[in-house]
Amino acid sequence: MKNKRKTLVILSPGFPKNEADTACLPPQQTFVKALKEICPGLNIIVLTFQYPFFAKAYKWHGVKVISIGGKDKGQIFRLITWQKAWLILKKLHKEYDLIGLLSFWFGECAFVANRFAKKNGLTHYSWLLGQDAKKNNKYFKWIKPKGEELIALSDFVVREVRKNYRITPMQVIPVGIDTSLFGNASKRRDIDILGAGSLIPLKQYDLFVEAIAFLKEQFPNIKAVICGKGPEMDWLKSLAASKDLDDNLTFTGELPHAKVLSLMKRSKIFLHPSDYEGFGAVLSEALYAGTQVVSFCKPMDKDYRHHYVVKTIDEMNARLLSILKSKRTDHEPVLMYSIQQTAKDMISLFVD
Repeated sequence: MKNKRKTLVILSPGFPKNEADTACLPPQQTFVKALKEICPGLNIIVLTFQYPFFAKAYKWHGVKVISIGGKDKGQIFRLITWQKAWLILKKLHKEYDLIGLLSFWFGECAFVANRFAKKNGLTHYSWLLGQDAKKNNKYFKWIKPKGEELIALSDFVVREVRKNYRITPMQVIPVGIDTSLFGNASKRRDIDILGAGSLIPLKQYDLFVEAIAFLKEQFPNIKAVICGKGPEMDWLKSLAASKDLDDNLTFTGELPHAKVLSLMKRSKIFLHPSDYEGFGAVLSEALYAGTQVVSFCKPMDKDYRHHYVVKTIDEMNARLLSILKSKRTDHEPVLMYSIQQTAKDMISLFVD
């Protein structure tokens, strides 16, 4: 009987439907690519529960992806999705030598992976990636995890889990960036302030719009851009219009990841007004693209050059004004974490 191939199974709520789908979870797809790069002999299989909205197996940059196509339907449909995931894991366990299971977010994927791993004596880690560390996550009650089974995305996430669930994740592995995606530095910084993310209440893009209105008083020709889509798009556009910002603020909608990075390299400041952020890969990307970053969130205990953490709206506006007025602002790249280091730290948990 031939040796079974060593395989890591990654369980995720969603994954890109094809290689052109770069806007779908950029940090997670960058991580999977890096894992394949540093472990060329390891078989990596991604099992995705809800998105894409079709059920089939396909190849993505040489990685096998099995999509259940749950389409985010609730109640009985979700249970059926879990049952399908269980049967797929059972088949993979027979076919391959599973070195372990890694679930993205502490949610349904962690629930199914935890139960399957315990039943079959497998290693399972759940990577807490942000909002899953907040209060009222029912999966903590259902799974009752130990600290050594949890990987936190940041020091902030560790504190959130400890505060909300009295459990301390024993591992901290931030999501890194792929520096090869950035190319040469841009010669021009023709965008004063850039924002990128989901246009949802948590991200507080109304504060971004208000900030541009405030700054326009001193910089009438200020140029700002917001990349992203979401339910608040129309409201934010009308808010911008009411502040007479039609010539100052552009809404691009959702863009391919490479285009967002290109805009970062043309920007002086990256403003991230989110009320809550587990880590915020965009912060790391913006710093490496050479922007000055202003945010309410501080993911890591360590301080990073060019990252200004503010506590109030007034402090945010004052910092933005100060950076735009300064003649000494530099745009040297600042690297928080490389994706290769993230992948190495992660795989070390599964192999001796």
